[in-house]
Amino acid sequence: MPAFFILFYRFLKSLWHGMQDKDFRALFYWVLGILVLGTWFYSKVEGWRVLDSLYFTVITLTTVGYGDFSPKTDAGKIFTMIYIFVGLGLLSGFIILLGERMGFIKPDSKQREEKQGEEQK
Repeated sequence: MPAFFILFYRFLKSLWHGMQDKDFRALFYWVLGILVLGTWFYSKVEGWRVLDSLYFTVITLTTVGYGDFSPKTDAGKIFTMIYIFVGLGLLSGFIILLGERMGFIKPDSKQREEKQGEEQK
């Protein structure tokens, strides 16, 4: 249990420090926006509760897909296909940036060179 709290603390700390970076902050807002868009769409078109719609957007974009919810309308199915391609790219980019901030992923050598060049200026 303590390991969970340590990991959660590192997550929040990385998120906080990441918000100081313009690119990280922009991607964070895009991810929030895509979650809000999906939640709104599914609650209006499919007639789901807001919590069910948010749940579906999260399990869809994280590729978990339990199968307990699925779009029934043609509009919902078409939106979901587009939503997966757009949202998965945004979410995976954000997760990679967050992983770098938490120290789980090492940045590219090219990225490190660019940051060092910016810091020297």
